[in-house]
Order: sequence, then C-alpha cells, then structure tokens
Amino acid sequence: MAASNRMMLGPLVGSIDQGTSSTRFLVFNAKTSELLSHHQVEIVQKFPKEGWVEQDPKEILSSVHECVEKTCEKLQQLNIDITNIKAIGVSNQRETTVVWDKTTGEPLYNAIVWLDLRTQATVDRLLKKIPGKNKSFFKFRTGLPLSTYFSAVKLRWLLDNVEEIKQAVGDGRAMFGTIDSWLIWSLTGGKNGGVHCTDVTNASRTMLFNIHSLEWDPELCQFFDIPMEILPKVRSSSEIYGLMKICPSLKSGALTGVPISGCLGDQSAALVGQMCFQDGQAKNTYGTGCFLLCNTGQKSVFSEHGLLTTIAYKLGRDKPVCYALEGSVAIAGAVVRWLRDNLGILKTSQEVEKLAAEVGTSYGCYFVPAFSGLYAPYWEPSARGIICGLTQFTNKNHIAFAALEAVCFQTRELLDAINKDCGVPLNQLQVDGGMTNNKVLMQLQSDILCIPVVKPSMPETTALGAAMAAGAAEGVGIWSLNPGDLTAVTCERFEPQINPEESEFRFARWKKAVMKSMDWVTSDISSNVISLVGLRIEPTED
Repeated sequence: MAASNRMMLGPLVGSIDQGTSSTRFLVFNAKTSELLSHHQVEIVQKFPKEGWVEQDPKEILSSVHECVEKTCEKLQQLNIDITNIKAIGVSNQRETTVVWDKTTGEPLYNAIVWLDLRTQATVDRLLKKIPGKNKSFFKFRTGLPLSTYFSAVKLRWLLDNVEEIKQAVGDGRAMFGTIDSWLIWSLTGGKNGGVHCTDVTNASRTMLFNIHSLEWDPELCQFFDIPMEILPKVRSSSEIYGLMKICPSLKSGALTGVPISGCLGDQSAALVGQMCFQDGQAKNTYGTGCFLLCNTGQKSVFSEHGLLTTIAYKLGRDKPVCYALEGSVAIAGAVVRWLRDNLGILKTSQEVEKLAAEVGTSYGCYFVPAFSGLYAPYWEPSARGIICGLTQFTNKNHIAFAALEAVCFQTRELLDAINKDCGVPLNQLQVDGGMTNNKVLMQLQSDILCIPVVKPSMPETTALGAAMAAGAAEGVGIWSLNPGDLTAVTCERFEPQINPEESEFRFARWKKAVMKSMDWVTSDISSNVISLVGLRIEPTED
C-alpha cells in the first residue's frame, strides 16, 4: 500500500491491557483519545486445588503477541499506518505473582493469581511473628493489611514449596515480578537484555514496598524472608523503560523499536483514564472484582474503615507521587460467570440483565458472593458465599437480580467507608469496566447509593490510562496531561429512582446476610472440608 493512501491521524499510542480473564491490545489517537482498533484473547485460569487459582505466564505473553499482531492487521485493513504508533503502555492485573529464570527466560511455576487462597496458612504463620497478631501492623508503611491478596505471601509460598524456585534463587537465576514486570522484561529482550522493572503502583501492592520512601523496604523483606536481589527496579508510571524487541510470533515485526513508556496497575490506570486527577475524585471499576479508588493527592490517607492506602500514580520521574484510598471487592463480574458456568441458569453473561429485568426485584433473596472470603471493608478470609431469604416462590430471575444487587451493595459498603475516611461525601460515582454495559446494574447502583452514577461513553478507561501515561512520558511527549488539554468525555448518567428509605431497608438486610456468611471455614483453606452451606467457586471474570 502506498504511504499516500494511508490515513494520516498523527501520533498513535498502543496499550497492553492484561486482565484476569483476557488480554487486549488497543490503539488510541494521542490527540483525540479516540479508540481506533483493538483485539482480545481470553486467558485460561487453572484451579488445581480448592482455593488455588493459577495462570500460565507463557500463555499470557503469547496472548500479548497475538493481540499486538491482530490489532496491527486490523489497523492496516483500515489504511492506518502502524508506524505512527510512537509509544506503548502496560496495564495489568495486580498482585498476581510470577518467578522466572533469567538465563532461560522460562517461568519456574505458574503465576499465582491475586484471588488465590492457598497462602492462608502462610498468613497465619506470619501473624504469629507480629505483636498481638495484628493484621494491620505494617499498614502505615505499606497501606495494606496482611492478607492472601498481596504478592509477598504468594512469593513466600513459592519459596517454601517449589524446589525449582529455591534452587534458582540459590544460583542467582531467579527473578520475581508482577505481570507488568514479566511482560516488560519479555518484550524488551527477555534473557537477551530485558529490562527488569515495575512501577510504583504495582510495587505498592506487594507488601514489600514502602509507599513513603518509594523503595523496597529491607525490614519488610527480612520479615517475609524475601531476597531483595530478585526484586525488579521500581520506576515511575510514565517514563521510557525500554524498547520493544522483535519477536518470532510477531510475523510483521510490528512495533519493533517502539518505546514501552507507561506502566500502571489496572485500577490506577482506570483512575488516570477517568481523569480523576483532583483530590476527592473517585471511580469504581466493575471487573472480576470491584475496585473503588478515591484520589487523595500527595497525602497518604490511612483508613479507619477497612480501606487500603495505595499509590494512585507517579506520572514521571520528577513528578510527585499521588495516593488513593481503595476499596477492594473480590467478586463482582465473577458472580455472573458463576451463575452461567456453575449453576447453568444463564447461557451467556449478558443474559443476567434480561433475567433480572423480568422481575425487577430479588423478592427478599440476598446473595453474598464471598467466594474468596470478604475483602474490604471486612478482610475476613473465613467467610463463604451464601444465598438466603429463599422461599418456594424464588426462581432463577430473583437469584440473578440478587447477584446484581450484591455487586451494588458491596460498592455501597466501599462508598460509605470512603465517605467516612474523607469526610466529604461523593455526590456522584464515575464507573467503568465490563459490567457497566448492564443498564439494570447501573440503575440499581444509583438506587442503592442514592447518588447519580456516571458512565463514560468510551468504556476502555483502563487501557486509556496506560496509553495516556505512555504518550506523556519524557522523550515521547505526544499526549498532554494538562487539564486544559484533556479531551472532554461524553457520559451516560443514571439517577436514583427509589426513595432513600427503601434503599436503606434493603442495605440493612444485606448487612444481616453478610454477618451470616462469616466464620464458615478454618484457616486450612486447602482442605476440601467446607461447610455444606458454604458455596464454592472456581473464580472467573466478567
């Protein structure tokens, strides 16, 4: 094709969005923020034992190669010149833990996914080393409670249980990273000079990182007995980390030499993509789980109501770090997949909206999807899922409605906690993620929160945030993050349609159900002895 026949759109930015259930590569116009093309590949999740969730790091990397290749092909079919892609950003599922051999480039074990519960016994053992067995002992250093959720305990389990990893550490061959580190190292050369790094947002989810000094913390590494030499170098969220190297699976040689210059954990990327750059601005992302982040600016705010303190972003080496309060819910979109795959009451995930709309009520049925215990604001690993309030009248439509309500009630708990910690209630909620396509869910969310819910017309805010960070990096400079230069976003708005008294009544019943979900299992999470009334799940994503 002659260059003169190609669409001239100015500089473009690519974005790798590596999530729990799928990988995508998206390309945006740096001047208009328009999404030009994308490709998506689903990722297999493995459940070798009760509570265990794993993924193959090589499959994840291969999915990135495939998505890049297919997206570039689609752009060429649209007569768009792929040589205009000037930078690439990376957004990733956080906490998921990979250890690999730097001499061979091979993973030494499957990635342990953030939802995985195998480390509860490790957590219990570590708690015994802490005065008063205080889960929040490291909160003011890390922003996090001691939990199966974060990378340090997953890494500790790998060092304790996988002989190949013990050997590689002893030989100086092992590298640790979250998914961003694995991808950036592999894409910038791998065993042939790949860059071993992470950004501050991903580092802040490991429990090994001091969120004030912005460095790996020697005392935390000593507590978890993690050798510091296997950790990646911590960089800002917006700088050139390295250049894409040619890969055999990229037949066209597409993007070789393009800088990888943005890196954000997925929830931080969504905060940036929603342009929540001011103190007090917040967004809620509905994916596998549900994640409500509120920007607290350059001040780290510590919650008294079960929220995490995390790094929101650091958009340049010389730029200030900004913090966020975060409410994390383990199961949101995953509950819909559970209804489809485990109960078989849906043929497709989209069908839940139709079933719920047909009845418009749960008819007193409440669903607490505590499949991986309860995250914020409870941090209760012993909880398990329950459905209660059933009568002979209850049918699959009511259960579908109750499942959607559960997502909304969990968000209400997060919002209440953020309002208490910040002191200034949010007057609307910005939302994104796959589930926001469900209009019944969005209306329910507004009804239960008693405030408007605002959804951007371009829902790919996570990928957009990573692209913005990449395009704005020093040495790239094709995307302005100045407030006056940011593109205005068109939105769909959902207003509350029920009275606050009804909302409060339903929320109080939900809280009663939550109390009944607790204390179902002991810390021996790996055993299959689970109470008959505790529901089980092999975690999936929306």
